[in-house]
Parts: sequence; C-alpha cells; structure tokens
Amino acid sequence: MRQKSFDTGRGNIVYWVSDEPDVARPWLVFLPGLTADHRLFEGQIEHFESCANCLVWDAPAHGLSRPFPLDFSLEDMARWLGDVLDAEGAADPLLVGQSLGGYVAQVFDVLFPGRARGIVSVDSAPLGRSYYKSWELACLPFVTRMFRLYPWETLQKASSEGNAATEAGRAIMVAMMADYSKDEYCLLSTHGFAMLADVVRSDDYAAPAAPLTLIVGERDNTGFIRKYNELWSQRTGQPIHWIEGAAHNANTDNPQAVNAIIEKVLAVGA
Repeated sequence: MRQKSFDTGRGNIVYWVSDEPDVARPWLVFLPGLTADHRLFEGQIEHFESCANCLVWDAPAHGLSRPFPLDFSLEDMARWLGDVLDAEGAADPLLVGQSLGGYVAQVFDVLFPGRARGIVSVDSAPLGRSYYKSWELACLPFVTRMFRLYPWETLQKASSEGNAATEAGRAIMVAMMADYSKDEYCLLSTHGFAMLADVVRSDDYAAPAAPLTLIVGERDNTGFIRKYNELWSQRTGQPIHWIEGAAHNANTDNPQAVNAIIEKVLAVGA
C-alpha cells in the first residue's frame, strides 16, 4: 500500500492505496469510524489486498489527517471522498464503513448516485429522521460531555473495552487513541456526534440506493446501534449479519467473519 495525501484546501487527507491497482479487480474502500484511523481495517487490508484494489483513509481530523479544523460536515467528507476516488481512478467501489464511516458512505451514495457498487455498514446506523426519537437527537451533541469527567487513562481504557470485545480489538483501539490528547479526542467526538445530528435532522440522506449489507457485533452495546439496525433491517428487508464475539468494532474483533461477508458481497457484485 502507498501512503498518499489529498489537499482539500482546508487540510490534508492522508490515505493508503494499493501499490499497483489492477483494472480487472474490484475496488474496496474502507472508511473508519469516529476517532479511529486506517489501522481499524488492518485485518481487511491484509486479507483483500491480493485480490482487490484497496483504499483506506484517515478521515479529516483523524490519525495522520491532522491538523484539520473541526468545521467540516458529513457532506464535506463525502465530497472529499469522491475527490480522492477520482484522483485514484477508483471506479464502482464497494464502500465498507464502520460507524461514522457508514454515515459517510450513505451520504456519498445520495450525493453521487450510482457511483458505489454497494455499502457494507459495520456497526453503523441509518440516517433517516424517522428512526430517531427527538430526545435522542437532542442528546447526541452532548453525549461526549461526560468524557471530560474522566482521567485520560480511564477514558482510554473505557473506550477500548466499550468498542471492542477481544484483546486484539482492544489493542488496536488503545493504539489509535494514544495518538490523541484528551482534549483532541473529546473535541473530535463532540464534532462527530454533532455532524450526525445535523444530517439526521435534514432527512436528506434517508434513502441511499446502493445495495446494502448490515453487519453488527453481537456484543455491540454502543448507544442504540442494535435498535437502529433492527429497524433498518425491517424497513429495507436486508438481514443483519450478527458477528459472534464482537462488539462495536466488529471487524477487529472477528475479522474472519466480516471478511467472509465482504467476499460474498464482492462475488455478487462482480
């Protein structure tokens, strides 16, 4: 994988792309969740880089894509993703988004209909206003205020244990969080939830048209992710692939199971 950079005019987005993309191979684009970076998808890159063109980014203000002012929206992220894909000639990509990455994928598909062959949502949620109660939306921008009450070491431990169920998954989360200061982490988390609340209230991204695959860790207790996915499944008719032994970062807790699902999606869309 080659490390590259895209200048948005407001900050640089760092991403990694296959050394020699092959036009005969499908594109897999991996979009990490809030406060996570490209390392979240190490288990997928290692598995797929020999049979697919792969691209993974550090989202704006995440990982190596810093410094980056926290004045962007999910729409901005989706448009910048489109710019990066254009720069790399990544046509007809399968977008694999974990949590926040799944929101970016949905917004991208509505803004650029037909560009993605599909969306694999990993522990993410729908963006339709009707899925959310008013009090849930009102609370979203304030969810992270409690983070500041904890010492940084305690917050790191609680986040790693809350997002991952396995030692391997927790180790990846700890490593990613270690690159932030407590203030950076709290500000980024707050901004992420505020972006989510904004797009849900707009209701502009309620119905992405790309084929959808739902993946949820059996032990994902983050917010109302399970409830939202159960409703999403009921309304779209798409089954939920429950990942055994996995929490919110299902693809790090049980990469083999998640990779097998992605393989099937690629085969169907070939």
